[in-house]
Amino acid sequence: MAGVKETIRFAVRAFGPFEKAVAEIWEAYCTHTGCTYHLEAVPLDLHDLHDEILVKEGLKNGNWDLAHINTDWIAEAYAAGALLRLNSFLQKNPPPDYPAGWTSSLRQMQTFGEEIMALPFHDGPECLIYRQDLFQDPKEQAAFRQQYGKELGPPTTWQEFEEIARFFQRPAQNLYGAIVAAYPDGHNTVFDFCLQLWSRGGELTNADRKINIQTSAAQEGLTFYRQLLRDRSAVHPQCAEMDSVKAGWAFAQGEAAIMVNWFGFASFCEVSPEAKVKGKVGIAPIPRGPDGEPVSLNVYWMYAIGAGSKQPELVYDFLKFALSAQNDKLLTLTGGIGCRISTWHDSEVNAIIPYYHQLENLHQHARELPRRADWAEIAQHIDHVVLQAINTDEPIAEILAHGQKQIDQYNEQILRKI
Repeated sequence: MAGVKETIRFAVRAFGPFEKAVAEIWEAYCTHTGCTYHLEAVPLDLHDLHDEILVKEGLKNGNWDLAHINTDWIAEAYAAGALLRLNSFLQKNPPPDYPAGWTSSLRQMQTFGEEIMALPFHDGPECLIYRQDLFQDPKEQAAFRQQYGKELGPPTTWQEFEEIARFFQRPAQNLYGAIVAAYPDGHNTVFDFCLQLWSRGGELTNADRKINIQTSAAQEGLTFYRQLLRDRSAVHPQCAEMDSVKAGWAFAQGEAAIMVNWFGFASFCEVSPEAKVKGKVGIAPIPRGPDGEPVSLNVYWMYAIGAGSKQPELVYDFLKFALSAQNDKLLTLTGGIGCRISTWHDSEVNAIIPYYHQLENLHQHARELPRRADWAEIAQHIDHVVLQAINTDEPIAEILAHGQKQIDQYNEQILRKI
């Protein structure tokens, strides 16, 4: 039909800064190149995004040319043949500074042998995010010292985390001690379970690389997590309804003193005109258990071209443009987290977000989840375990034993199909 533009369809992770950055970068790309295609960028929540691009095979069948995909799903997408192999594009026409411009921790999960299946989009490991203005207030320091007999500072242990959360719990002021993103979506509670486990010296897999949640560290961590979420004198009353985005938004509105969440939500507080805590935020390592060490979780978002895309050359050319230092910085100043090392150390970025340079140190303590094609299924089992702990009074040891049995039965079913 005359006058109708051809369309590139992009499945976008629903988050205001992502949506804004994608729109601005596409507009700049068209101005720069003369591209006349229309970009249909559709924001989708986590479940809908996974359903569209993988369950409904949207990347494979050509319904989507391009998608945001996270490291949880990359092995599943690779096993399904949903993604376009990028090696030939990268060899002929790589983005500037590729691959040296990105840390190796942001290139590993999408690389299978020699095959490169996606490119980094948004990063920001988990960390402790806290209200620096509250912690530095002399009146708060004096009150905390009088009540607890020690100095007020960012918590380094989980016991201190709950202690400080109780100290700042002031519902009459719409200020709560802590926000926990406990929405049951197979992601948030699973991430929290892993952080509780790792920060107590535990492991998610055994020596045979099989998932093993029936350990003392898992029991200790899940016991604490249940206690924390049930502690109405410490946490936001809507934790069960909050995913990481909603938790980050509530923190940006000044509703909590501390939270463990993605670095990007600290950055969001500095760049969003709607944030009420600009200039009042600090970050620190995630608290640890009695026998643990500081640890973080590295789950990142990537650009992936669908195997069924009818315009792979055009889509890749757009990605090369989007991955420039200028556009990585644009994403950061919009409220996302750029993946380039140059952005982490950019003077303008660090003037606006004073702790941005700490990303490099966070990556040194960051761990990844197992790269499995069936991780979404495993995550659902772990999610169910955590929800049982939160919503029932069943003993934690029994919940973990039942959960392990379910995981083992699932693995046996998979083996029988092979």
